Amino acid sequence: MTGTLYGLGVGPGDPELITLKALRILQSAPVIAYPAPDTGPSFARAIVDGHLPGGQEEIAIVIPMRVERFPGQAIYDAAAETIAARLEAGQDVAVLCEGDPFFYGSFMYLFERLAGRYPAEIVPGIASVTAAAAALGRPLAARNDVLTIIPGPLDDAAIVARIAGAEGFAIMKLGRHFARVRALLESLGLTEACAYCERVSLPEQRILPLAAAGGEAPYFSMILGYRGAEAAIRGRSGASLSVAVPLPESLA
Repeated sequence: MTGTLYGLGVGPGDPELITLKALRILQSAPVIAYPAPDTGPSFARAIVDGHLPGGQEEIAIVIPMRVERFPGQAIYDAAAETIAARLEAGQDVAVLCEGDPFFYGSFMYLFERLAGRYPAEIVPGIASVTAAAAALGRPLAARNDVLTIIPGPLDDAAIVARIAGAEGFAIMKLGRHFARVRALLESLGLTEACAYCERVSLPEQRILPLAAAGGEAPYFSMILGYRGAEAAIRGRSGASLSVAVPLPESLA
């Protein structure tokens, strides 16, 4: 009998934002695996550090965190086979994933390699975008609003087109793209409709109006915006929920 592969969403950073189900599996699995950068500790493991009972085997999946391309397929191929050996031996393996496993989570690459061969279960986690809305104190969307999640690395035209089709939007993975995205939103007249959220749920969390945000942004940051027609509700950043700003006619 083989072991079960678990994809555990461990939330955005606060150790208390882990579901009871994820905690139970985390503490009972004989093997845990997690992504780790080649330049420092694993964020996913750091989230659960205080919950670990000790005595578990740990598999660190070292992923280079840099701009240039790296052999990602080979890394996940090797990690999948390492995990497969434990599953073949009848051991359950819990793979930790920041936020939610299937929301921009690296676990999906292991899932596609292993789920057809072994029992697999996904335990959803609190995603950073919902945690950011909670920290901001401002809804993401209301009634029939369309909410769009936009990766920051997209080019300007793609970002504008996606904002045009939504009342609420979240621009994630800012990092080195922050200055460009901020300037783009300013050119669209949307600065006052947006809030900047950084390291949500962690002690160093920063929540402020986009107009007040400057300098560099870490990878774990995002911009939340709203251009719908609901009555204005101001969040903790001071950014209004309702700023119905038209986009260029060709995109509206």
